[in-house]
Amino acid sequence: MPNVIAINAAAKKNIVAARATSDEMLLKSISGGDRTAMHVLYSRHNVRVYRFVLRMMRDTTTAEDLVSQVFLDVWRTAAQFEGRSQVSTWLLSIARFKALTALRQRKHEDIDQDDVLEIADGADTPEASLDRATTSEILRACVAKLSPAHREIINLVYYHEKSVEEAGQIIGIPQSTVKTRMFYARKQLADLLRGAGVDTVAA
Repeated sequence: MPNVIAINAAAKKNIVAARATSDEMLLKSISGGDRTAMHVLYSRHNVRVYRFVLRMMRDTTTAEDLVSQVFLDVWRTAAQFEGRSQVSTWLLSIARFKALTALRQRKHEDIDQDDVLEIADGADTPEASLDRATTSEILRACVAKLSPAHREIINLVYYHEKSVEEAGQIIGIPQSTVKTRMFYARKQLADLLRGAGVDTVAA
Protein backbone atom coordinates (compact mmCIF):
# COMPACT_ATOMS: atom_id res chain seq x y z
CA MET A 1 0.00 0.00 0.00
CA PRO A 2 2.76 2.56 0.79
CA ASN A 3 4.21 1.91 -2.69
CA VAL A 4 0.84 2.61 -4.32
CA ILE A 5 0.48 5.84 -2.34
CA ALA A 6 3.99 6.88 -3.32
CA ILE A 7 3.30 6.16 -7.01
CA ASN A 8 0.03 8.13 -6.92
CA ALA A 9 1.75 11.04 -5.18
CA ALA A 10 4.52 11.03 -7.79
CA ALA A 11 1.99 10.96 -10.62
CA LYS A 12 0.10 13.90 -9.13
CA LYS A 13 3.36 15.80 -8.69
CA ASN A 14 4.22 15.21 -12.37
CA ILE A 15 0.80 16.45 -13.49
CA VAL A 16 1.06 19.59 -11.34
CA ALA A 17 4.53 20.27 -12.70
CA ALA A 18 3.35 19.77 -16.28
CA ARG A 19 0.47 22.19 -15.80
CA ALA A 20 2.93 24.89 -14.75
CA THR A 21 5.03 24.24 -17.86
CA SER A 22 4.89 26.40 -20.99
CA ASP A 23 3.30 25.03 -24.15
CA GLU A 24 6.71 24.96 -25.82
CA MET A 25 8.19 22.83 -23.04
CA LEU A 26 5.16 20.55 -23.17
CA LEU A 27 5.76 19.97 -26.88
CA LYS A 28 9.38 19.16 -26.19
CA SER A 29 8.28 16.57 -23.63
CA ILE A 30 5.62 15.22 -26.00
CA SER A 31 8.27 14.73 -28.69
CA GLY A 32 9.97 12.43 -26.19
CA GLY A 33 6.80 10.39 -25.68
CA ASP A 34 5.58 12.06 -22.46
CA ARG A 35 1.88 11.18 -22.22
CA THR A 36 1.32 13.41 -19.17
CA ALA A 37 2.52 16.41 -21.15
CA MET A 38 0.19 15.43 -24.01
CA HIS A 39 -2.73 15.20 -21.62
CA VAL A 40 -1.98 18.66 -20.21
CA LEU A 41 -1.60 20.25 -23.65
CA TYR A 42 -4.87 18.67 -24.76
CA SER A 43 -6.75 19.86 -21.68
CA ARG A 44 -5.28 23.34 -22.17
CA HIS A 45 -6.24 23.78 -25.83
CA ASN A 46 -8.90 21.26 -26.92
CA VAL A 47 -11.87 23.58 -26.26
CA ARG A 48 -10.32 26.42 -28.28
CA VAL A 49 -9.51 24.09 -31.20
CA TYR A 50 -12.98 22.51 -31.05
CA ARG A 51 -14.74 25.89 -31.18
CA PHE A 52 -12.54 27.02 -34.04
CA VAL A 53 -13.27 23.89 -36.08
CA LEU A 54 -16.97 23.88 -35.19
CA ARG A 55 -17.38 27.40 -36.57
CA MET A 56 -16.04 26.15 -39.89
CA MET A 57 -17.77 22.77 -40.03
CA ARG A 58 -21.04 23.49 -38.20
CA ASP A 59 -21.24 19.82 -37.30
CA THR A 60 -20.36 18.67 -33.79
CA THR A 61 -19.48 15.09 -34.72
CA THR A 62 -17.14 16.15 -37.50
CA ALA A 63 -15.61 18.83 -35.28
CA GLU A 64 -14.92 16.29 -32.53
CA ASP A 65 -13.31 13.92 -35.05
CA LEU A 66 -11.11 16.68 -36.43
CA VAL A 67 -10.00 17.76 -32.95
CA SER A 68 -8.91 14.18 -32.30
CA GLN A 69 -6.98 14.21 -35.58
CA VAL A 70 -5.32 17.52 -34.69
CA PHE A 71 -3.99 16.25 -31.37
CA LEU A 72 -3.00 12.92 -32.89
CA ASP A 73 -0.90 14.92 -35.35
CA VAL A 74 0.58 16.86 -32.43
CA TRP A 75 1.55 13.61 -30.73
CA ARG A 76 3.20 12.37 -33.92
CA THR A 77 4.88 15.61 -35.04
CA ALA A 78 5.66 17.55 -31.84
CA ALA A 79 9.36 17.42 -32.67
CA GLN A 80 8.69 19.38 -35.88
CA PHE A 81 7.49 22.48 -34.00
CA GLU A 82 10.16 25.12 -34.59
CA GLY A 83 8.90 27.85 -32.27
CA ARG A 84 8.28 30.37 -35.05
CA SER A 85 4.80 31.03 -33.67
CA GLN A 86 2.85 30.42 -30.48
CA VAL A 87 1.77 26.83 -29.92
CA SER A 88 -1.89 27.89 -30.03
CA THR A 89 -1.29 29.45 -33.46
CA TRP A 90 0.36 26.23 -34.66
CA LEU A 91 -2.58 24.18 -33.38
CA LEU A 92 -5.13 26.39 -35.15
CA SER A 93 -3.08 26.15 -38.36
CA ILE A 94 -3.29 22.37 -38.21
CA ALA A 95 -7.00 22.56 -37.36
CA ARG A 96 -7.71 24.95 -40.23
CA PHE A 97 -5.92 22.71 -42.74
CA LYS A 98 -7.88 19.66 -41.58
CA ALA A 99 -11.19 21.54 -41.61
CA LEU A 100 -10.62 22.91 -45.12
CA THR A 101 -9.65 19.43 -46.32
CA ALA A 102 -12.84 18.01 -44.81
CA LEU A 103 -14.91 20.78 -46.40
CA ARG A 104 -13.39 20.10 -49.80
CA GLN A 105 -14.16 16.42 -49.42
CA ARG A 106 -17.76 17.34 -48.67
CA LYS A 107 -17.64 19.62 -51.74
CA HIS A 108 -18.78 22.66 -49.79
CA GLU A 109 -17.83 25.82 -51.62
CA ASP A 110 -18.74 28.14 -48.79
CA ILE A 111 -17.10 27.97 -45.37
CA ASP A 112 -20.21 28.76 -43.36
CA GLN A 113 -18.86 29.68 -39.92
CA ASP A 114 -20.95 30.29 -36.84
CA ASP A 115 -18.77 33.08 -35.49
CA VAL A 116 -20.67 34.11 -32.41
CA LEU A 117 -21.17 31.70 -29.52
CA GLU A 118 -21.69 34.21 -26.76
CA ILE A 119 -22.93 33.20 -23.32
CA ALA A 120 -24.74 35.80 -21.25
CA ASP A 121 -23.00 36.86 -18.05
CA GLY A 122 -24.53 35.07 -15.05
CA ALA A 123 -24.59 38.38 -13.20
CA ASP A 124 -26.84 40.00 -15.83
CA THR A 125 -30.41 40.91 -15.02
CA PRO A 126 -33.03 39.05 -17.11
CA GLU A 127 -33.54 42.24 -19.15
CA ALA A 128 -29.81 42.64 -19.78
CA SER A 129 -29.48 38.97 -20.70
CA LEU A 130 -32.35 39.28 -23.17
CA ASP A 131 -30.81 42.41 -24.69
CA ARG A 132 -27.42 40.69 -24.94
CA ALA A 133 -28.99 37.61 -26.53
CA THR A 134 -30.88 39.76 -29.05
CA THR A 135 -27.73 41.69 -29.96
CA SER A 136 -25.82 38.40 -30.24
CA GLU A 137 -28.41 37.01 -32.65
CA ILE A 138 -28.22 40.16 -34.79
CA LEU A 139 -24.42 40.01 -34.78
CA ARG A 140 -24.51 36.31 -35.66
CA ALA A 141 -26.81 37.02 -38.61
CA CYS A 142 -24.65 39.92 -39.83
CA VAL A 143 -21.39 37.97 -39.55
CA ALA A 144 -23.01 35.14 -41.53
CA LYS A 145 -23.50 37.58 -44.42
CA LEU A 146 -19.77 38.30 -44.70
CA SER A 147 -17.65 36.50 -47.28
CA PRO A 148 -15.84 33.34 -46.07
CA ALA A 149 -12.50 35.20 -46.07
CA HIS A 150 -13.89 38.06 -43.99
CA ARG A 151 -15.66 35.70 -41.56
CA GLU A 152 -12.37 33.88 -41.06
CA ILE A 153 -10.55 37.11 -40.18
CA ILE A 154 -13.29 38.16 -37.72
CA ASN A 155 -13.15 34.68 -36.17
CA LEU A 156 -9.37 34.66 -35.69
CA VAL A 157 -8.78 38.26 -34.65
CA TYR A 158 -11.81 38.96 -32.49
CA TYR A 159 -12.95 35.60 -31.17
CA HIS A 160 -9.60 33.83 -30.92
CA GLU A 161 -7.71 37.07 -30.15
CA LYS A 162 -4.96 36.35 -32.67
CA SER A 163 -2.63 39.13 -33.76
CA VAL A 164 -2.36 40.21 -37.40
CA GLU A 165 0.91 38.27 -37.65
CA GLU A 166 -0.60 35.12 -36.12
CA ALA A 167 -3.71 35.30 -38.31
CA GLY A 168 -1.45 35.58 -41.35
CA GLN A 169 0.50 32.50 -40.24
CA ILE A 170 -2.66 30.47 -39.73
CA ILE A 171 -4.25 31.41 -43.06
CA GLY A 172 -0.98 31.57 -44.98
CA ILE A 173 -1.24 35.15 -46.24
CA PRO A 174 0.90 38.31 -45.75
CA GLN A 175 0.18 40.63 -42.83
CA SER A 176 -0.78 43.39 -45.28
CA THR A 177 -3.50 41.15 -46.70
CA VAL A 178 -4.76 40.36 -43.19
CA LYS A 179 -5.00 44.10 -42.46
CA THR A 180 -6.84 44.76 -45.70
CA ARG A 181 -9.33 41.94 -45.10
CA MET A 182 -9.82 43.07 -41.51
CA PHE A 183 -10.49 46.66 -42.63
CA TYR A 184 -13.12 45.64 -45.16
CA ALA A 185 -14.62 43.00 -42.87
CA ARG A 186 -15.09 45.56 -40.07
CA LYS A 187 -16.49 48.14 -42.48
CA GLN A 188 -18.96 45.70 -43.99
CA LEU A 189 -19.95 44.36 -40.59
CA ALA A 190 -20.52 47.88 -39.25
CA ASP A 191 -22.76 48.68 -42.25
CA LEU A 192 -24.72 45.46 -41.75
CA LEU A 193 -25.15 46.15 -38.04
CA ARG A 194 -26.32 49.71 -38.68
CA GLY A 195 -28.81 48.34 -41.18
CA ALA A 196 -30.05 45.98 -38.47
CA GLY A 197 -30.45 48.85 -36.00
CA VAL A 198 -27.33 48.19 -33.93
CA ASP A 199 -24.89 51.10 -33.70
CA THR A 200 -22.24 49.47 -31.53
CA VAL A 201 -21.50 46.02 -30.16
CA ALA A 202 -19.51 45.55 -26.96
CA ALA A 203 -16.22 43.81 -27.53
